Amino acid sequence: MTVRRFLSLLLVYVLLCIAGGTAASGFFAPVVIGVNKAAKNLIPSLQSESIDMDLADLPQQSRMYASDGTTVIAQFYDQNRIVVALKDISEPMQKAVVAREDRRFLEHSGIDPQGIARAFIQTYIKGGDTQGGSTLTQQYVKNVLIDQAEESDDPIAAYHASEETIARKLREMLISVELEKHHSKSEILQGYLNIAQFGTSVYGVETAAQHYFSKSAKNLTLGEAATIAAITKNPASYDPTAHPETAQQQRNIVLDLMQETGFATAKAVKAAKAVPLTKMLKVKSVPVGCQTAGTAAFFCDYVVHKILNSKNFGKTEAARKKLLYQGGLEIYTTMNVDAQAAAWKAVTTEIPVKDQSGVEDVLAAIKPGTGEVLALAQNRYYDATTSADPYSTSMNYAVDQIDGGGQGFQMGSTWKPINFAAWLKAGHSANQALRTYTSYSQGSFPCYHASSVPWNVTNSEGGTVNPETPLHALNYSHNTTQASMAQIIGLCAIADTATEMGYHNSSEAQSDVHSTMTPTMVIGGGAAQVSPLTMSNVYATIAAAGKECTPIAMTKVINADGKSLSVPSAGCHQAIDKNVAETTAYAMNLNVTKGIANAAQLSGGRKTFAKTGTNGLTTLVTGGFVPQVAAMSFVGHADNLAKELSGATINGVTKSTWYGADIALPTWKLFMETYLKNAKIKNDNSYGTPDQKMLTTGTGTSSSSSTSKSTTGSTN
Repeated sequence: MTVRRFLSLLLVYVLLCIAGGTAASGFFAPVVIGVNKAAKNLIPSLQSESIDMDLADLPQQSRMYASDGTTVIAQFYDQNRIVVALKDISEPMQKAVVAREDRRFLEHSGIDPQGIARAFIQTYIKGGDTQGGSTLTQQYVKNVLIDQAEESDDPIAAYHASEETIARKLREMLISVELEKHHSKSEILQGYLNIAQFGTSVYGVETAAQHYFSKSAKNLTLGEAATIAAITKNPASYDPTAHPETAQQQRNIVLDLMQETGFATAKAVKAAKAVPLTKMLKVKSVPVGCQTAGTAAFFCDYVVHKILNSKNFGKTEAARKKLLYQGGLEIYTTMNVDAQAAAWKAVTTEIPVKDQSGVEDVLAAIKPGTGEVLALAQNRYYDATTSADPYSTSMNYAVDQIDGGGQGFQMGSTWKPINFAAWLKAGHSANQALRTYTSYSQGSFPCYHASSVPWNVTNSEGGTVNPETPLHALNYSHNTTQASMAQIIGLCAIADTATEMGYHNSSEAQSDVHSTMTPTMVIGGGAAQVSPLTMSNVYATIAAAGKECTPIAMTKVINADGKSLSVPSAGCHQAIDKNVAETTAYAMNLNVTKGIANAAQLSGGRKTFAKTGTNGLTTLVTGGFVPQVAAMSFVGHADNLAKELSGATINGVTKSTWYGADIALPTWKLFMETYLKNAKIKNDNSYGTPDQKMLTTGTGTSSSSSTSKSTTGSTN
């Protein structure tokens, strides 16, 4: 420290002191500060600036709610903060932080000459540790400058906003003076209480109150307020959950300061000190992310992917992630608490999480006619860390690959209602008798350009039923008739209808079913692989009289300013004719009452629509609906679809051959019964009346005559 340097710095401080807190940038003209060249270098830093006082711009936690609007699914934050108005912060809390940080806060005009002089002598005369002498206003300015630098991803600016230099102090002073010219003490105190750090990953007084005392900041008592106010000096060392003895000492210091300043009586301070800090604490953790969402974690993960994938929430994924973790969003989802609980119960009852088979049981449910996803569950714990055990995963097998899922499952015979709808849509009768065969030339299928290599197919019991109607074939899940139907109307007609009903492959690279179209598609085989949610939505289209909706996970999102953001739309529209949908539903009900899916019948005389499916030896499926909910259960090795289930022991039961009615159907039925009962959903048996013209007996026959040796295809 040279004499010239000392004099130049002293001059700056004296000017500020003489100004009595009213100094402006004009005081720092080069002629005054130009005592030496070093002082001149400070000029760029001594410019008066304005800072944003909008509390909504502070990084805040976002919260995700269930459809009831009150059940919190998860919280997301980089800085765990909930912004509140000053009127929602108790008077003891306001006074405690003033007593601790700046007892002359109500008297000065942004800078405190007494504090400045004390800090100058301690730091530059005595050569001690750097002293701030900062007012509460200056501390607020410092926090805002750091926050703005981080918001702009400017690490250099963040460093300069926090470095211990004279230039930084002078900059804070100038801004503080300007700030107090245009804003009241109440506004500044409100800003400080919301931006300050009150512990490790605890920002703002509301979050601190919730975390340490499980109450709102407006209800903080004298002792609680003093505890929180003490933390800001050293958020890590004075954290009462980590260092209760030190925190209690600091609490008592604040209480003494409050008594000295007249903010609290001696009697009140004595009473507050008499309570051990450990007995005051009612710590409530504030978990972050889907990792802490329990049995709703996979639904939570789906919502997060929907936000990160949607340009409604930002132009880039980085911007959308920043909004989620800093934007203070209130995210209201479609998840029904009863449905989610029922889904988790169903998948873990039929195959426990730690079942030694390693088989996944996955279920998705949707509300017909709305696109609202009600529940997503799988018999796995959610764990996105690298230390996840074999019973945990972050892969959401219920949804498409783009939404955090896998490659999907083959759906087996649950595809057959699509064939049936396409058949009716093409103008054919449900009771048209068709010639069926055990071998079909692949070149004989319209809209499929392939060689005449035969496709060999039989029904699960072997052979074929000849002739057979599409209605009978659906009730008994016969494969050969599906092939005959496809020969007549063509694979494109079936793929078109599937797409209209909401079907697409799970794979992001080949989502269009037309790109994976083969004859085996009509019995749920081939390259087409689907997520349970997508198939649930296809069935929801049938349940909603032909109205198709894109699945949605959110009903509304409100930002920190209280404004509603646009959320992805379900885009509900009439996809297939109402009569086609209702006649298809009629056929699916016959599959329950007179066909092979009789075990799917729901209790209480409720009209039930369902279809089972088995893909070869690897996947078990059951899907179905009532007018209020459609659901789909898939069972298999989700991470290794080629791994067979034959001979496997699942939940203590060993079978040489497993069918969709064995595990998937009980999973689906347990979900439906539990949800419908707990949600008190009344029977509605009015749906499913067929169009009589579509049941009229037809005369068409298929044209294949190949007699090549047959093999069994996908079955019931």
